[in-house]
Amino acid sequence: MHEDIFVAADQILEGARRRQITVRLLGGMAIRMRCPKASADPALARKVPDIDLITRKKDVKLLKELMTEIGVQPVSMFNALHGDRRLLFTDPKLGRQIDVFIELFEMCHKFDFMRRLLLDESTLTLADLLLTKLQIVEINEKDYKDILCLFLDHPMSEKDDRESINAAYIAAICSEDWGIWKTFTRNLGWVRDYAQKMQIDDSSRATLLSRLDVLLERIEEEPKSLRWKMRSKVGERVMWYDTPDRVGKITTDQ
Repeated sequence: MHEDIFVAADQILEGARRRQITVRLLGGMAIRMRCPKASADPALARKVPDIDLITRKKDVKLLKELMTEIGVQPVSMFNALHGDRRLLFTDPKLGRQIDVFIELFEMCHKFDFMRRLLLDESTLTLADLLLTKLQIVEINEKDYKDILCLFLDHPMSEKDDRESINAAYIAAICSEDWGIWKTFTRNLGWVRDYAQKMQIDDSSRATLLSRLDVLLERIEEEPKSLRWKMRSKVGERVMWYDTPDRVGKITTDQ
């Protein structure tokens, strides 16, 4: 693999296109690629050590062959245990990890992206990239930065398109699952607090706060399902999320 991680990611995507494999980037790598302006701001810059991908079950065999061709090694024990939903590869020379989700993204919350993989060409949609960050219960500074990059470079909208974040889609997901709503709204509040303290120009801060408020309001306005209402009565007395250990995963630096 190429020493430059962004070049290496492009090589994987190009190899997948040649073989007609459906694979998309997610995590910090994808967000940095989709948010070039925000990522260049020193206040939002961060290193991306690994590559995170998501593919379809039908493409797993071909993707494994591609990984072998580019010189990365499978983590045999992990893949034997979890290979129906997730694969792990490493580049021992560069100390780099490649994490591959298979249709489902399961961490603190679970999302089925199988039908959404074709909505964009190289990465998950902007809204789906945001989902994968907002679902993190033990959210940290690198996650705040990734989320704010998305908000700074892309406006909210009511549909899926390449250059905006589909707020209607996110609100609909939150309206069906109280646990997701709880984690998302809590994290959006924390991200908002973080944005107010950052060393960024006033115009960028105003853009961030405005877009965060738009999404929060859109989530609250969406009519909630009966399932959501019943679960809300239980509240925090019962755990509303999983952890990577509980679902048999390892923690990765996305």
